[in-house]
Amino acid sequence: MPCPHCKITIIKRSENESAVSAAAYQSGEKLFSEYDQEQKYYPYKNEVTHKEIMLPPHAPPEFADRNTLWNSAEAQEKQWNSQLARRFVLAIPREIPSEQYADLLRDYCREFFVSKGMIADFAIHDKGDGNPHAHILLTMRAMDEKGRWFPKSRKVYDLDKNGERIRLPSGRWKSHKENTVDWNDRKYAEIWRQGWADTANRYLEANDRPERLDLRSYARQGIDKIPTVHMGPAVCQMVRHLKGWIADLKEKKAVLLEALEQAKEPTLPELLFRYLEQRSGERADWTSRGKLKGTVADYNKVQAAMDFLRKKGISTVESLDARLDEISQTAVSIMGSMKKSEKRIKTINTMLSYIDKYEANKSVHAEYAAISWKKKKEKFAENHREELDAYNAAVRYLKANLKGNSYSRKDLEAEREQLAAALPGQKKELETVQADVKILRDVRHWLNQVLPSEQYRQTAEPGKKPSVQESLKGRQERIRQEQAGKQKPPRTQKQQDMEH
Repeated sequence: MPCPHCKITIIKRSENESAVSAAAYQSGEKLFSEYDQEQKYYPYKNEVTHKEIMLPPHAPPEFADRNTLWNSAEAQEKQWNSQLARRFVLAIPREIPSEQYADLLRDYCREFFVSKGMIADFAIHDKGDGNPHAHILLTMRAMDEKGRWFPKSRKVYDLDKNGERIRLPSGRWKSHKENTVDWNDRKYAEIWRQGWADTANRYLEANDRPERLDLRSYARQGIDKIPTVHMGPAVCQMVRHLKGWIADLKEKKAVLLEALEQAKEPTLPELLFRYLEQRSGERADWTSRGKLKGTVADYNKVQAAMDFLRKKGISTVESLDARLDEISQTAVSIMGSMKKSEKRIKTINTMLSYIDKYEANKSVHAEYAAISWKKKKEKFAENHREELDAYNAAVRYLKANLKGNSYSRKDLEAEREQLAAALPGQKKELETVQADVKILRDVRHWLNQVLPSEQYRQTAEPGKKPSVQESLKGRQERIRQEQAGKQKPPRTQKQQDMEH
């Protein structure tokens, strides 16, 4: 049965979200946000197989550029809690051929969004792991025939029974706001979900597939079944592996424990000597000159590593792994601290830039605000548009980002100077730690060549995310340890050392 996943959310400025950032994420492109003056890029998004922007007839052609489109959409929103875009995440039925995915998304977006005046930016993600899905971003405002954004709402005057406007005691006319479009109406969530199911089912039927997509709950379908939790392909794959491993655990447990009892843990010098012998055997068909050169190079590397291990008091595989974990965490901590400082420095620079704009144009805005005559005020605004826009942009930014109602340039500059002064020392410390990590990782790699497979260990670089296979292997190892820890009688320290 096709996966019934259809998630609809709103990208909101009040939650520090960005339409430009969302577009960069789903498309895998580098986009520059004019609102916060930051480049948005997600380089790990390498599963994007197709991306496309669909425009209604009256939309400006330049909105076919993703950066232009979403910066323009965000520029219309002046409030701190503005709704910036509507986002869909849809699971694509795997039973539909992959070459039809783009046509499927085009048909769906054209019928339910573009035909109604929305601009649809969609991308298809498929890593080949059985979880193809699509991301769709939709604009929140309609456009007029000249391609200009409509306001989200308009003022409508209330009328009495004679069709006349109603004057309030204050002298103003009674009025209310009405939305220019009804796209936020709750009914559309159900329409759009059913529309996706209908569109996908047409493609399934055209491909002579018996499966059908149904996004209704089990209760609405009349099925007496508890809904499952969507775990994702990586977790499902892990569960399958773990089930097989647990089924095999009891059978292998007795043999493994017996082997561990009989085994004697070798010292690091012994293991490294085995590694040198293995390397020598791999050069059996080399020339005499090549053998000598390779042997000397290996010996020098191992000897330098042994000197390092003696200085650090590392003599066993267990102590090597413990030290490698500890120093790797130190490297990650330093990198995290540096990244945080660099981000804060960048934020302070942006803040000071807006403070400069605010202070430089404050007097112009004050002069503009003091003008009471409408025409004179409009003419003044026209002549000082650049200064007023810069002032208003600064006010919006400072209001959204200042913790209080005031700022201190001196405090910001002092904080920036303090952070910048600490970075060289942190960088030097990181380089020292990374040099130690490299030596330990090299030694662990050499040990992996001569140790039994159950004592093999992945040694990812600090700060680098492990692959799915590495993560899966790590989870399996932790569960194996937990399962083994529950068995009676308790294992000896020697058994625990050999297992790890």
